[in-house]
Amino acid sequence: MGQTIVLCGLSARRVLSRRTMQEARYADSSMPVTRRTFLASCTALAAASESRAAHAPDIHFPTAPRDRLAVASYPFRSFMDRPGHPGIKLTDFAAMVVEKFNIYNIEPLSSHFPSTDAAYLAEFRRSVKQAHSHIVNIPANVGGSLYDADPTRRDKAIVGGRKWIDVAVAIGSPSVRLHIQGARGTPPDIGRASESLKTLAEYGAAHNVVVNLENDDLVSEDAFFIVKVIEKVASPWLHALPDFGNSMLTGDEDFNYKAMEAMFRHAYNISHVKDSEVDNGKVFRVSMAKTFGIARAMGYRGYFSMEFEGEGEPYEGTRKLIEESMKDLQS
Repeated sequence: MGQTIVLCGLSARRVLSRRTMQEARYADSSMPVTRRTFLASCTALAAASESRAAHAPDIHFPTAPRDRLAVASYPFRSFMDRPGHPGIKLTDFAAMVVEKFNIYNIEPLSSHFPSTDAAYLAEFRRSVKQAHSHIVNIPANVGGSLYDADPTRRDKAIVGGRKWIDVAVAIGSPSVRLHIQGARGTPPDIGRASESLKTLAEYGAAHNVVVNLENDDLVSEDAFFIVKVIEKVASPWLHALPDFGNSMLTGDEDFNYKAMEAMFRHAYNISHVKDSEVDNGKVFRVSMAKTFGIARAMGYRGYFSMEFEGEGEPYEGTRKLIEESMKDLQS
């Protein structure tokens, strides 16, 4: 079966050359292969592939507390390598996380990729494997608003989303978090956002990549707006990514924990752990114990990614988040 699938892909390039036909005979010597039967087989296999893609994702999550933790690259953004500022190369990030924190899961931010060329992505994937680590999610910006009233700009955002799903496939990430960017002069629109994300969820399903939405912006990514979009799309490939602290920036503690309940009810494989946020010099604190309790009550079994954004530097801040997360997961 696997060989025949490869040959179907080759046939588009070789236009069913005689050599391809001969190879196909070896794939199943019990059945004579003609041009017509070969094409029929390819059509059937394509249909079977689409049928498999319609099923829900099936990630086998670890159960040991430390194995459920990940470290995001975002908190280390000022330390990451970039033009004119030598720093931690993304290909060294997994090894650094293992060495500094004894954590074997990472969450690389899209803006930390110096390239999305196939050669670089293969190199990055090898570096993660060599560190005995895993990629659990890619937070990605898509370059436009998924609810923009202008269909051309909206299509641009969809293309950006597809690009990062393709990157996820290349590096072995089970999911992406796609940012719902605001649109100038246009309030968040459930209908247009749902249409865009239905398209992206279908694309994710076809590539076995989950699409996640985070309560990252208080307007364009309000937790309850996200939940309405997810419920309208109603795809097992579209889920919520609850961020422990972002909704606390409203200054309303009750709102934050209600937002966490709503988000964790729709979460699947990834969430962001914080104990605080700093916004314009003001510190907003959250109860990690209470938020972990909400996740547990909602039956969440996925990963918890450390995304430190509090006071101080990220190394010590991330270490403290890991220690507190271990306590809360073991309680």
